[in-house]
Amino acid sequence: MVRPNPTTGPVTLEAFHQFAHSFPEVTEDFPFGPDVLALRVRKKIWALSAIDEVPFRVNLKCDPERAVELRAEYEGIIPGYHMNKQQWNTVYMQSDVPNDLLKELIQHSWELIVARMPKKDREPLMAQLNA
Repeated sequence: MVRPNPTTGPVTLEAFHQFAHSFPEVTEDFPFGPDVLALRVRKKIWALSAIDEVPFRVNLKCDPERAVELRAEYEGIIPGYHMNKQQWNTVYMQSDVPNDLLKELIQHSWELIVARMPKKDREPLMAQLNA
């Protein structure tokens, strides 16, 4: 599946939103008030963003070991704001984080959430992703 590139030029909320919705069964809501967008797959949150804050940033789930490595390497990646610091990173979209890595981290977050779902839910989602 070819996904739109959210990282041509400055990464905006709109570009992130378009890329995020290219993944299977993504829904969104505002469970923490009108300013915090939650993206979900099958009711599980995989990304959060304060939509009115500048600079634009997103909380993304991450493998704990990789999260530590990324924080050491990039100033634009810090422990997840208001999240479990071991499993979530806050990623600044207009920072030293390379565009390809931003896309990879967005997909990684979605995949981590799906990986923990029951097989009957997980397999159809992964099949849609790889279609």
